[in-house]
Amino acid sequence: MQEHGGLISDYGKNTSVVPANFAERNRIVAGMSDVVVVVESSAKGGSLITADLANGYNRDVFAVPGRPDDSQSVGCNRLIKTNKAALIESAKDIKYLLGWTEKESPKESQRQLFVELSSEEEKVISGFGDQRIIAVDELALNAGIPMSQTTGLLLGLEFKGMIRSLPGKMFELIA
Repeated sequence: MQEHGGLISDYGKNTSVVPANFAERNRIVAGMSDVVVVVESSAKGGSLITADLANGYNRDVFAVPGRPDDSQSVGCNRLIKTNKAALIESAKDIKYLLGWTEKESPKESQRQLFVELSSEEEKVISGFGDQRIIAVDELALNAGIPMSQTTGLLLGLEFKGMIRSLPGKMFELIA
């Protein structure tokens, strides 16, 4: 794909371009993207559809704010205001929010010895199974604990040095 490009579509090559099909295309874009950045959007539009889909796929969504009186900033401002997107002003903001650094090496995390875990925390740890990195929704399902409770337990486990939060609502078990 990187060398020769590619095309992924729900439709055959002879299908004519129909605006109604754009929303379906956005599903593919949101699913393949690690991050969705909305730079400009009116109150309705394909970029907002893509942002909503990306949120549903547990992808990070970022938006560039604009003037409140600008019709092409309404969508971005609403995404930020409703906490569906993080506010960014430059590419440096994306690097910072995702924890990407150029000069620093990743912090080495060490699991604490003799950490006492509650039975619920043990269920969360066992929810990782054989995986080292897992999405929060899959972890909640594996552990058999409601999502609202799982997120609180994950925060406690992170404070105890047992796991690490990653971009995209992913978590890493620290060995």
